[in-house]
Amino acid sequence: MEQTSQVFLMELLHTPSPSSMEMEIQKKWINYVKPFAEEIITDHAGNAIGVINKHADFKVLLAGHCDEIGLVINRIDEQGYLYFDKMGGINPKAAIGMKVEILGFAKTITGVIGVNAQHHGGIKGDFELEDLFIDCGATSKEEMEKIVQIGDLAVYKRESEILMNRFITGRGLDNRTGAFIVAEVLRRLSEKNINVGVYAASTVNEETNMGGAYFAAAGIEPTMALACDVTFATDYPGVNKNKYGDVRLEKGPVLAKGAPINRNMNKLLEQAARSLNMNVQYELTSRSTGTDADQMRLTGKGVPVSLVSLPLRYMHSPVETVSIKDIEDEIELLVKMIADLSGKESLNPLDC
Repeated sequence: MEQTSQVFLMELLHTPSPSSMEMEIQKKWINYVKPFAEEIITDHAGNAIGVINKHADFKVLLAGHCDEIGLVINRIDEQGYLYFDKMGGINPKAAIGMKVEILGFAKTITGVIGVNAQHHGGIKGDFELEDLFIDCGATSKEEMEKIVQIGDLAVYKRESEILMNRFITGRGLDNRTGAFIVAEVLRRLSEKNINVGVYAASTVNEETNMGGAYFAAAGIEPTMALACDVTFATDYPGVNKNKYGDVRLEKGPVLAKGAPINRNMNKLLEQAARSLNMNVQYELTSRSTGTDADQMRLTGKGVPVSLVSLPLRYMHSPVETVSIKDIEDEIELLVKMIADLSGKESLNPLDC
């Protein structure tokens, strides 16, 4: 991965972007894409879309969501402790003892999610988010209300790091890696003579309602759409591979198979992988994908979709982990597939 690209990726990962509050990260994404995009499109959902070859009739939409899971403040008690609900799929057990960055209406402050000392009995049995609280050092509700109000958001205070020059670990790799990938695909395609229009979208709200993807596809009316997201790696201790499949870091991008997925698009991706002598992996999405692909598929007259995912360990935790090699492979795969399009391909599975 080029140094400038890696710097951009790490900048995205260090920028808080909880679902519904993606404005800062979108501005950074736009600034990166602007030099090589013919046009930048934004919409009322908050999507940022870079376009090349915009006059082509055949339009390819790439969607990688930039929002991350977060916490939303729902109560401030008389002592100034903050209570919270989830903004996306928060695991209560992963939250214990974490530092958090609270994006208060007045300013951003640090807090800690308190945990009962083991000497006093610790945390026992099942518990929910409402059993946890954030300590910011305030001594009263009045003091806290000068900085934070109900509805303010928070994220884990966890900087991304590189492990053994191979893996990236941190919070929110789901799916700011996807927003990075679609930007990089657009950059590399901008240097080629391609036959199709490419719309790279950094979408919003995937972790909560997938509304960003719907806005993007409804506005663009693409010929095909590819969601670039993450999926569950199962290559670490304690995972039942018989139940969840065998997906590994450094073994290549993951293609989805299932009812929502267009078979002709998957064939194009597989053909590109063979041309690159690249390994791909597979996951099953029998009824729905749980990604932006589901909403894009149902816009307009219907949009053929596929899903290309990055294997990720420890989903929705502060230490999500991915492979730099897999990121690069996914970018190369998408660039090859799109660059090879003539613009006359049939996506009708009956034309197989």
